[in-house]
Amino acid sequence: MTQIRDKLQIIGVEIKKNAQQYQRDLDDVALLAVSKLHSAEAIQAAYDAGQRAFGENYVQELVEKAQELSALNISWHFIGPLQSNKTKHIAEVASWVHTVDRFKIAQRLNDQRPEGLPPLSVCIQINISGEASKSGVSPNELEELASKITKLPRLRLRGLMVIPALSDSFESQRATFAEVSKIKDTLNQQSYTLDTLSMGMSGDMEAAIAEGATIVRIGTAIFGTRDA
Repeated sequence: MTQIRDKLQIIGVEIKKNAQQYQRDLDDVALLAVSKLHSAEAIQAAYDAGQRAFGENYVQELVEKAQELSALNISWHFIGPLQSNKTKHIAEVASWVHTVDRFKIAQRLNDQRPEGLPPLSVCIQINISGEASKSGVSPNELEELASKITKLPRLRLRGLMVIPALSDSFESQRATFAEVSKIKDTLNQQSYTLDTLSMGMSGDMEAAIAEGATIVRIGTAIFGTRDA
C-alpha cells in the first residue's frame, strides 16, 4: 500500500505544477480519489497518506464502504449515474453528488437528506459533447434546472460537472473545458454563486486545471488497475 502513498505524492506534484503553470491558486484545485471497484484497504491506505475525498460510481458500493470505514473522516462523493429509486442511500451517506441531471433526482435527494446533516453539495452534470451514451443536461437546459435546485433547502448547488468526449488533442481538451468554465461564469453573472468545476481525469487533467477545474477526478493513477 506504500505505492498508493507514492502515487498520491506524484499526482500532488503534478497538480501543483499545472496550477503554477496556469496561474491557479493551488488551494483552489482539489483531488478527488476515484476509488470505485477498489478495496476498503486501498482507501484506508490513501486516507493514511492524507487523502480525505473519495469518489464512488455505484450506490451499494459507496454505502458498504462508508459503513466499513465509518470511523474515518471521509468526504464521500457520488460521481456515477443515479437512479431515482436509489437516491435515499446517497442522501443519507454522501457529502457531494456530482451527477444531478434531472429535477426529479434533485427533489428526491432534498426530501431524503436527513435534517441532522448539512445540505448536500451537488453539481449539475452537463453533456457538453452531446454524446447519446452519456448522462447530463444540454447547456440550453441548464439554467432552468439550476433555478429549480436553488429553491431546495437541503441541497446546495455548488457548480458543474462534465465528462467530455475523449480527445488526444490538448487544444481540443482546453476548448471544451473553457466552454464549461464560461457557462459557470455566465450563471454567476445571473446571481448564482457557483464555486465548483468538477472536470478533468488522468488523460485531461492539465487542460482542466488550465481552464478552471476546482475538483479533478483521478482513479487508476492512484489505485492502479481496478479489481473488476
